[in-house]
Amino acid sequence: MSILIVDDSPDQQVLLRTILGKACHTDLLSADSAKAAFSILDLGSQKSTVPIDLILMDILMPELDGVEACRQIKSRPHLGDIPIIMITAQSDRANLQAAFAAGANDYITKPVNSMELLARVSSALVLKKEMDCRKAREAELRRSNEELQKALRDVKVLRGLIPICASCKKIRNDGGFWQQLEEYIGEHSEAEFSHGICQPCVKKLYPGVYQD
Repeated sequence: MSILIVDDSPDQQVLLRTILGKACHTDLLSADSAKAAFSILDLGSQKSTVPIDLILMDILMPELDGVEACRQIKSRPHLGDIPIIMITAQSDRANLQAAFAAGANDYITKPVNSMELLARVSSALVLKKEMDCRKAREAELRRSNEELQKALRDVKVLRGLIPICASCKKIRNDGGFWQQLEEYIGEHSEAEFSHGICQPCVKKLYPGVYQD
């Protein structure tokens, strides 16, 4: 699973990559600013071009800090499920409340403890995997429901060549029997019939009744 490290300190990036790499987390990306992270995440689109499963975000960064970066990432529907772990100095604890309000899932403090980092990363990746499985199941249920609804609609739609008598207008059904037109249509669609007599038929059937 892929992890994006967002930190303006090259030394901190190297440290995190080393700890994660030794624990067999090899799919690692780095960004030295929030804007660089936004570019990797393709923040302006509706779908990520580079799949990211976890973000390690430093709080104190120039131009745009980690809290605001977290808020912008979490506001995007296609990125909202990505867990974000904030990296904070001991003196930055006052910012943690704002970070959690912005959507952060967890935090670790500097100097980074390797065991703590790996434990929190493992927990976050398990969470991401569970969310991905849930979304896949929901998508499959939606597809199945749409296919079922389409099948139900198709059952009631008349298609193809329908044999009809040129004289009495009866229709020959799939069993080879002749049915009244309204009976056949009623069995193969949602249509219902009411009966009346049109003007030409009134003239023909009751010539003495109809007045021109």
